[in-house]
Amino acid sequence: MDLLGMPVRLPIIGAPMAGGPSTPALAAAVSSAGGVGFLAGGYLDPEALDRQIAELRTLTSAPFGINLFMPQDADVDQAAVSRYVESLQPEARSVGVEVVPSWDDDHWSDKLDLLERTHVPLVSMTFGCPSADVIARLHQVGAKVVVTVTTPVEARIAEAAGVDAVAVQGIEAGGHQGSFRDDVAPDTGWGLLTLLAAIRDSVQVPMIAAGGLMTAHDVAAVLRAGAVAAQLGTALLRTPECGAPEFYKRALVDPAFDGTAITRAFSGRRARGLRNAFMLAHPDAPSAYPYINNATRALRRAAQARGYANATNRWAGQGYRLARQRPAAEVVSAIGSELDGLL
Repeated sequence: MDLLGMPVRLPIIGAPMAGGPSTPALAAAVSSAGGVGFLAGGYLDPEALDRQIAELRTLTSAPFGINLFMPQDADVDQAAVSRYVESLQPEARSVGVEVVPSWDDDHWSDKLDLLERTHVPLVSMTFGCPSADVIARLHQVGAKVVVTVTTPVEARIAEAAGVDAVAVQGIEAGGHQGSFRDDVAPDTGWGLLTLLAAIRDSVQVPMIAAGGLMTAHDVAAVLRAGAVAAQLGTALLRTPECGAPEFYKRALVDPAFDGTAITRAFSGRRARGLRNAFMLAHPDAPSAYPYINNATRALRRAAQARGYANATNRWAGQGYRLARQRPAAEVVSAIGSELDGLL
């Protein structure tokens, strides 16, 4: 089949999962199994991303994609940030780290230059829509461009900017909500199937569905709803190719973690993860990404080094209990095989 001009066997995309879960091995496994694997450019410096792209190309000749985070507005409520950072001091002192808020653009310009030089076939953006000029730059080197959207309004903005497709993200999704703006109540958002229907009537560009998709029945449902492909993230978290630490993978099947919730506690942006003590202790984090994300980084790393699953983010979609401990290629191939009888 043809997916945005790329020859693939299956309408399945491996979601970019920044911060470690996405690896060249995981992306290669998904692509080699007939889907499209993604590397997560978020939080990586350009040199590290360049190395991952080169490694991925040694592992597969199949199409793949790279995801970047859009730079965020530096103008936030600094008083609210200060109050929140002060509330983190007891945890920070307990593990001997400092929590210092700061802004950065995640090496945006340098990463764009890298993607132009390396001729990546597919580029997706999260946390906003790039300008038409940026999209045109990527088109000039042969890349297809996808923007994550969470509302019909965002989808129309992306279409007007010239994207090749929109990644339609429902509220069920694990990890960060890719909304263009984050100044809404934490649990505000559209369910995926309703959102697909609304966006299908709003734009003409293809839709990629994302949010809580774990099984062949889930994939079939979004394809019937008008999506050209399904993006799976949480479904791949327990695979050996995934770079998530083992205690993260164990938490997905630990009865102590009995659900997910949306929080700004770790990053200052709405994100869905396993409900844990840190989320419950900090329910009032302001919308202030990346200030809070940078402030909590040392705290999260210290908790991860100690294996404290209750003190660090374990992003996961609502269907996390269905994640299987098997190779990524088997997960993708099994879903693809079942699809034949469902569509």
